[in-house]
Amino acid sequence: MTSEDPFVRSTTADAVTTLTLDSPHNRNALSTRLMAELTRGLADASADPGVRAVVLGHTGKVFCAGADLSEATGADPTVGPRGLVDLQRAIIDCPKPVIALVDGHVRAGGLGLLGSCDLAVAGPQSTFAFTEVRLGLAPAVISLPLRPKLDPRAASRYYLTGETFDAAEAARIGLITEAAEEPAVALKVLLDAIRLGSPQGLAESKRLANAEVVASFERDAEERVTQSARLFGSDEAQQGMRAFLTRQPAPWAR
Repeated sequence: MTSEDPFVRSTTADAVTTLTLDSPHNRNALSTRLMAELTRGLADASADPGVRAVVLGHTGKVFCAGADLSEATGADPTVGPRGLVDLQRAIIDCPKPVIALVDGHVRAGGLGLLGSCDLAVAGPQSTFAFTEVRLGLAPAVISLPLRPKLDPRAASRYYLTGETFDAAEAARIGLITEAAEEPAVALKVLLDAIRLGSPQGLAESKRLANAEVVASFERDAEERVTQSARLFGSDEAQQGMRAFLTRQPAPWAR
């Protein structure tokens, strides 16, 4: 991969735009560049009258590793949280259904992408974890789309423990739509059904389904950005992120 290669590859076929996260050097982490490219891809799909749905996929064994910690340890701590809020809102505001297709690992901020998508299908290689707590952070801005969807007891458990769980558990708690042994087959079923819907019907139905999520953003976005920036800028989180990047145990780990 060269510096000229895109971090997000876009293709359109059969009325579906597929946006593929392809940033292997950092496990598809939410770098400033990847978020900008994904936002542009969503805008292009939204504006194309020939596109009926958007699929968000990935290359490699990782769907998204969360925040790009190499940026988070040195940059203005508001940049990443604000960018992720805007990206999540772009997925929600896209008038076309957005479907996540996952068959790999999803961590931290990557879970916010899943929560923002209208539908999410995960294959047998998928694993999930809210790892923020182990770095001195919290799942702040990703809670904007996720808390209206997640089972409250499950949110408490996985936010606090950082445990890894599988696709079946992700479906049970409301993180994804379906755990599928053959995710491509499950995706086809969904896309075939969506193509039977009218553009207006799909856009308005999506608006209804996302009403509580939109309310969460309008009510809490600024507070969550402030919280996330405070945590990323704290000494404790900076220690935790440096420990992670250097493969050392965090100072509080026992």
